[in-house]
Amino acid sequence: MKNKLILVVFFSLLFINCKKEVKKAEFKTDTIAKVPVKVPADSHNSQNSLDWQGTYKGVTPCADCEGIETEITLNTDLTFVIKTKYLGKGDGKIFEEKGVFSWDKTGGIIYLDCLKNRPNQYKVGENQLIQLDMEGHVISGSLAEKYILKK
Repeated sequence: MKNKLILVVFFSLLFINCKKEVKKAEFKTDTIAKVPVKVPADSHNSQNSLDWQGTYKGVTPCADCEGIETEITLNTDLTFVIKTKYLGKGDGKIFEEKGVFSWDKTGGIIYLDCLKNRPNQYKVGENQLIQLDMEGHVISGSLAEKYILKK
């Protein structure tokens, strides 16, 4: 009887002491909401994997002109400069705005914070920015390629 009791105690202690190793997760702060977001330690996204800093250029479609010549410069301190020129309309004036941008919680989309009532979200890809529509969706259709700015 003593032997059985000793075996039960031994196996009980053995199971209590066994632990599963849990993979640690890294906590980052969502730059939009300023709250901790659990991100797996080995996750890769545009923010932490790509060389996103630099100048991107392209001509995006325009409803009442030939196109909008767009140049966006993203800086490592999370500031940006956007220059736009409406082609075939007006005097060819270049409009320049400066501000800060922030990343979404996935690290794949940036928000140009000071731009209002116009597209201000861009999906960051390798050597390109893809302008998103006003609801934050990728623009599809025959003009989709026109919304890509190249580095």
